[in-house]
Amino acid sequence: MTALTKQQSCLAFSYSQFAGLERRISSCKCPSFYSGSFSSSALMNRTQLKRSSILRMALSGSEMMDRDESRETFVFRAVRIAAVVALYWFISITMVFLNNHLLDNKDLDAPLFVTFYQCVVTVALCWLMQLLSKMCPRLIDFPSVRFDVKLSREVLPLSIVFIGMITFNNLCLKHLGVAFYTIGRSLSTVFNVLLSYIILKQTTSFRALACCGIILGGFWLGVDQEGITGSLSWTGIFFGVLASACVSLNAIYTKKVMPALDGNIWKLSYYNNINACVLFLPLILVFGELGQLIKFSRLTDISFWGMMTLGGVFGFAIGYVTGLQIKYTSPLTHNVSGTAKACAQTVIAVVYNSSTKTLLWWTSNMMVLGGSSAYTWVKSLEMKKSPNTVPQDSAKEKLLSGDKENQAVSDLT
Repeated sequence: MTALTKQQSCLAFSYSQFAGLERRISSCKCPSFYSGSFSSSALMNRTQLKRSSILRMALSGSEMMDRDESRETFVFRAVRIAAVVALYWFISITMVFLNNHLLDNKDLDAPLFVTFYQCVVTVALCWLMQLLSKMCPRLIDFPSVRFDVKLSREVLPLSIVFIGMITFNNLCLKHLGVAFYTIGRSLSTVFNVLLSYIILKQTTSFRALACCGIILGGFWLGVDQEGITGSLSWTGIFFGVLASACVSLNAIYTKKVMPALDGNIWKLSYYNNINACVLFLPLILVFGELGQLIKFSRLTDISFWGMMTLGGVFGFAIGYVTGLQIKYTSPLTHNVSGTAKACAQTVIAVVYNSSTKTLLWWTSNMMVLGGSSAYTWVKSLEMKKSPNTVPQDSAKEKLLSGDKENQAVSDLT
């Protein structure tokens, strides 16, 4: 029931009460109402006074009802936002630890195969979601995806970058671990600024460059402190830098490809993962992972394939919950939530591994996360000031076309 309808109901009720009051007054035989002390004008004034008081009571009652409803609506929205953010944190953090567990398997050194299998699971889930969307259109909203060779060729350059992104990302996680993963993968923003200038000829403001400087400082400080502890893997750092560069390239090429896919992120995920499944096969053969699979003793173990499938499901789910978080909050809030999640993820990894870190090591993490958050805030302000763009829509388009796809497979934040 709308506020206007409720006000009309309250007014109708008040007028009915007033009509009953008038009938009682007119039927009253008290002579004082008809004596000279009370004229007809006095009676009309009294009637108008009572009518105005009744109207004030009705309006105040409707305002109280509106306040109660708005209070209930605020509570519902707050609970919904908290649930969505909690779901995003749970799926994202669980996915990182699960991937680290799969990649850290000493009996099977096959990171390309693990990544290939997750792409297969994503394609299968796209088909399943499409089927469920046709059966239950009111509950599940998923676009109709059919394989088109022409579209697949258009997406192919992006898919090559996509393969590099998810492969180098997993190799970085394998060699650095979860605790140092945030530092190792922290240069995505820096590469985004650099490659946007080289490829797109887009300049960056001084404030945004200052934020990138803070990120670079945190990165070098973190590498220095990790080296002091003796647990630094330069191989992991190398893969982390390559993964960061591929993430930036992926965002740039995604913007070019999205118009051919009607701007639909799920179609992009579908074609990207189909192309990746085909391109991974020769890579698995070239790098000798097929021999590793043949020698693997748990190849017929159901629990092993269950964990592999679960990793693919979480990789698919992170794309969905990322979209939910952007939908019910905002792109800026999503980035802040991702930064806080990365901080919590690092703390959980340090506590889980019973590690001891120096104050400067924690400072490097805060510099990276703080610089990334500041960069997002600065870019958001610049987009609002720009007269040729719509801030909210532009920010959402950027996140949905680039960051969302990246997080669906590599958990960038």
